[in-house]
Amino acid sequence: MQRARLSSFKRSQLVRDLLRDRWMYLLLFPGILYFVVFKYVPMLGLVMAFQDYKPFTGFINSPWVGFKHFERFFMEPQFWSLFRNTLLLAIYNLVFFFPLPILLALMINEARREMFKRIVQTLLYLPHFISWVVAVGIFYVLFTTEGGVVNELLAQFGFEKIPFMLSEEWFRPMIIAQSIWKEAGWGTIIFLAALSGVDLQLYEAARMDGAGRWRQLWHITIPAIRSTIVILFILRLGSFLDTGFEHIFLMLNSMNREVGEVFDTYVYMKGLTQAQYSYSAAVGLFKSLVGLILVLGANKLAKKFGEEGVY
Repeated sequence: MQRARLSSFKRSQLVRDLLRDRWMYLLLFPGILYFVVFKYVPMLGLVMAFQDYKPFTGFINSPWVGFKHFERFFMEPQFWSLFRNTLLLAIYNLVFFFPLPILLALMINEARREMFKRIVQTLLYLPHFISWVVAVGIFYVLFTTEGGVVNELLAQFGFEKIPFMLSEEWFRPMIIAQSIWKEAGWGTIIFLAALSGVDLQLYEAARMDGAGRWRQLWHITIPAIRSTIVILFILRLGSFLDTGFEHIFLMLNSMNREVGEVFDTYVYMKGLTQAQYSYSAAVGLFKSLVGLILVLGANKLAKKFGEEGVY
């Protein structure tokens, strides 16, 4: 009887809370709907990774084959090449790209002239709104050997032209440079938002104690955004092997495919161009499981060192 009363009380309390905050939940609804439709519902299609899926027979009538496609993938001669290429690009992104928005945010935050800060932020944000097709096209115009600005300058100074867009050695540096140019500025938004919440009295107290700009940066600014850095780092590991299909695909050609083929482009080739749906689903699921393991491990490690983590 007492349990029934407690359950009834909790239900009525929940209804009251929902009615009280109805406008807030209404604002949340479009975001929740987006994740349900485009993130969670498509996960039902992962069952095809364990089937010999045929579009005309559907999920229900397609025969189950267990881990057949995973075994095939791990036995493929191309597996280690794909894994190496994807892993190297992911590490380079983590080492060179991830810290840059933090450094840019710290530098912008240290600027004292508001007009200067706004101009710099606008210029840094603009490339984010350019599609990868346009971004790669800009780099092609700049770095191609046939009339490219950079190679023309090299020739003017007596150097040999460098095939940036065709060279295996330059493929990864070009990918990282394009990612930095396009997305580093946009990545500063979250860190600048975190910096805006720092109590200004802390800086005043530090100045009264004789701390200079560097001391304030090291002892106040960086600790204030440390939890934000840790959370974004953990979330970044979730998409560690997600190198960006469109970007890589636009940069691939017959001369750099040996170092440029990654899991994303491999899934496209097998799944869409060769109609091997079950096999490509297995490859995609493997990549997602690696990301999940990295997130769980990084979150546990963050909590062990006293940080909040994602959950």
